[in-house]
Amino acid sequence: MTNTHDHEVNVAERRRWNDEQWTATWPRREDLTDVATAPLLDALLPQDGERVLDVGSGAGATTLEVARRTAPGGLVVGADISVQLTDFARRRAEAEEVTNVRFLVADAQVDRIEGGLFDAAMSQFGVMFFDEPHVAFANLRRSVVAEGRFCFASWLASSENPWFLGPVLGEFVDPPPPPAPGKHATGPFAFADLDEVEALLGAGGWVDVDCRPVRTTRRVSRDAIADDSQLRMVGVSDEQFERARSLVDEHLARFLVDDGHYEVPTAFAIVSARAPA
Repeated sequence: MTNTHDHEVNVAERRRWNDEQWTATWPRREDLTDVATAPLLDALLPQDGERVLDVGSGAGATTLEVARRTAPGGLVVGADISVQLTDFARRRAEAEEVTNVRFLVADAQVDRIEGGLFDAAMSQFGVMFFDEPHVAFANLRRSVVAEGRFCFASWLASSENPWFLGPVLGEFVDPPPPPAPGKHATGPFAFADLDEVEALLGAGGWVDVDCRPVRTTRRVSRDAIADDSQLRMVGVSDEQFERARSLVDEHLARFLVDDGHYEVPTAFAIVSARAPA
């Protein structure tokens, strides 16, 4: 793996995704984020023998599913900026006896990922955390073969994803600072504007861009949305904790279907593009 830039990138996100408390609870969120796995892989159509790069591979669940679909002759490389989640993914691969997969601590925005050139690149809710997405998409373009595929899932607007608790917790936590000059806002809804996504991919050298909205529901546990540790990690103080938790419960009550489970609306896009010949 080679870093091709000498300036700091994704500083805030590196800090967030290497926070031990944050990453320790992250695998619980897969209960929600896996809503995109089936449509994402339907778009990607991984084949036996292909080499695939998973960008922002996290705890590795989707990466391992792609590895199974490309076995025995293929190879899947999961790249993530989180040391803790990468370690978790490696342990998961070993436990599940998936051998045609590697997990690397790397920033796909700027790093040259070992294992390329790839036949395809993918990401399940990872690309929205690039602070220079035009740079990232150009770097990923260089990581795939001519006519290679790129498919990713990204959330649509927060207003279409009422499981998101940002508006509920607004009175308890400071708003994120605006992006620095030359940087792009990061976060789960940073790619809600699909016209901007198409323009960013085009600037990165991708062609045949297709953005397909998907609106569905997902049955999840409460911990997949907001466990108590998450409220503390986003900045809710001890003095305000009970009130914040009460407001979260009130907000989620309309989605409650049985003891501890919720049926929540979700809205995301499956974005596909191709590298030119």
